Amino acid sequence: MHKTRIAIIGGGCAGISAAIAMAKQGWAVSLFEAGSELGGRARSIAFTNASGSTYLDNGQHILIGAYKSTLRLLNTVGLSEKQAFLRLPFSVRMHGPGHCLLSLNTASYLPAPLTMLLGLLACKGLSFSERLASISMMARMAFNGYRLDHDLPLASFLQDQNQSNKAIQLLWEPISLAALNTPIQVASTKVFLNVLKDTMASTTWFSLKKNNDFLLAKLDLSKLIGDPASVYLRQHGVRIKLKQRIKGISKSDLGFQLSGEEEAAVYSHVVLATAPHNANQLMAGLSELHAERMALASFDYQPIVTLYLQYPTHTKLRLPMIGLTNGAGQWVFDRGQLCQQHGLLAVVISGAGSHQNLSQEQLAEAVTAQLKQAFPELSEPLWHKVITEKRATYACKPDLTRPLQQTALPNFYLAGDYCYADYPATIEGAVRSGLICAELIQASHEVG
Repeated sequence: MHKTRIAIIGGGCAGISAAIAMAKQGWAVSLFEAGSELGGRARSIAFTNASGSTYLDNGQHILIGAYKSTLRLLNTVGLSEKQAFLRLPFSVRMHGPGHCLLSLNTASYLPAPLTMLLGLLACKGLSFSERLASISMMARMAFNGYRLDHDLPLASFLQDQNQSNKAIQLLWEPISLAALNTPIQVASTKVFLNVLKDTMASTTWFSLKKNNDFLLAKLDLSKLIGDPASVYLRQHGVRIKLKQRIKGISKSDLGFQLSGEEEAAVYSHVVLATAPHNANQLMAGLSELHAERMALASFDYQPIVTLYLQYPTHTKLRLPMIGLTNGAGQWVFDRGQLCQQHGLLAVVISGAGSHQNLSQEQLAEAVTAQLKQAFPELSEPLWHKVITEKRATYACKPDLTRPLQQTALPNFYLAGDYCYADYPATIEGAVRSGLICAELIQASHEVG
């Protein structure tokens, strides 16, 4: 058997997770990243204008307390939860018609799903009958273990569960868009229920940390993930090759070779941890992976737009994170309360929609007006910046065929949020998929 030498292609959260796990096992690992830093879509960019320079995240990520694998990874690279995140009780506060408020803080001492049921009972903005319908739906889902025999679009499921249009608009749709980044008309109910299950699965009484807590980053994403991971990996012997785009992969009796690598090395194992559309292209020369390529070819993608608006530095919202209605913006984050970027608000628009027909200037004007309606005390923004990820996530549709980490080609593995079938496109799904790849390689080595 040839010496174990592993190539990981893609330096996002999945590739980082796999590399860290393999470095702990003492493998010889090379990590290839086409960009100038690790982190993938979870990164920051430098932005400079007449007012000065700052760092803006490529997107505003929300984690939850159930994301244990991500928290362990960050702890491994030297970041405690207290350093990295602001932990807040689960709360859906929507500004707009109805002013919906769902908070689980008042019953946080109870185990799930009681916290959710009591939170729904006290939910403001919905009628008593609407709250009862939501409670009945959640109780049924909990009783059934959040399982569904047949997948269907989430909008159809919610209507079948007697959820009113108002409850859908002010409660379930915002939660679904934040989790799946897919419009509810085409979003997978099974995956949505998987997220609810992990979110509501805490059984610990009087716990100060709940699975359904929100974790909001207090550091920009590069400092949170890519930078500390890079330091850790280099310290543990991983060869990190930045700005090196792999163009193809070939297989011979000796092992795998990478087209585009500066040195003609041979690898015993490959973990392909790029975005699915890139992964499909890189597998083109490997006939054994036809089924995986066919699955990825069927994927559609959804965008995420993040609009940054800089207001005077004294500007502060009542909460770090607030939901929005009656406009394109869905969530607004106060970066001053999170990252000490005072007066900077980040508005997130998940999924496809009519906002895609607007220019950046038109979108900024529309969202500024939406914020002014929700928060009349706001002045005019000093500047704005629109960051658009056109293929931010795959569309999480019903019965979507998603490949597994272990492929039909021996010693060739896939890592990415799209491989972790229980979850939508999340950092946690990416991290878990990378860990599975490391476990599979370890298991194959032990058998060999």
